[in-house]
Amino acid sequence: MKTLPIAKRRRVNGAVLYHGPGLLDDSNIVVIVTGLANASKNSKTGKMLQTWIMRADVEPHDAVRNGEDSSVCGDCPHSGTTCYVIVERAPLQVYRAWKRGSYADWTESLPVHALRGANFRFGSYGDPAAVPFKVWRRVIGQRLSGWTGYTHQWANPRFQRLRNYFMASADSESEALEAHAQGWRTFRVRKPDAPILATEVVCPASEEAGKRTTCASCKLCQGQRLDARSVVIEAHGYRKGSF
Repeated sequence: MKTLPIAKRRRVNGAVLYHGPGLLDDSNIVVIVTGLANASKNSKTGKMLQTWIMRADVEPHDAVRNGEDSSVCGDCPHSGTTCYVIVERAPLQVYRAWKRGSYADWTESLPVHALRGANFRFGSYGDPAAVPFKVWRRVIGQRLSGWTGYTHQWANPRFQRLRNYFMASADSESEALEAHAQGWRTFRVRKPDAPILATEVVCPASEEAGKRTTCASCKLCQGQRLDARSVVIEAHGYRKGSF
């Protein structure tokens, strides 16, 4: 297996963190990290390494069309409808670059502290619950500066330990309250006229908060690792009108 040396030596922009069975339905998935050489241009997240969790055997836009994206998105209600990710753009570009052989494998051989001090986005596309936890444990053990991570699988008993690191994705007040009762902090998407719970704070990187900061600087979305209020944001992205 080809192993990628520390990124700055070769200026490669991505690497494969995992390739194998996913946890949601045992389908073949791949997890790719990008931004190792060229920082993300996402103005909301800021300078964060991005991770793409995708079916390994189906292009992401085809997976959405065929319903096969459930392998990496689970029961997310936004799949194929109100998801803010345009899979024909970044996910498809990353997938095809991987197929061309642009990204070597880190997998089990992630160099010690290769990601030290980085800000990490768990699941720029795809649900981190689809990935064996040992993969994320290796990444978190790299002494990251901070991260963001969200899962719609928070009600599944199999994934309860993820609450220590990731936020429960909630799409209603009742979901948020249920997740709180199960020990999760939440990241809730709301309609503009929906109330904000006393346990929530408006996302500081959002438009409604005046984009006071970026996700890389804010670092609120790290699950129960932080003793802080949950986060709420108005529906955003090009499909926000359908939320």
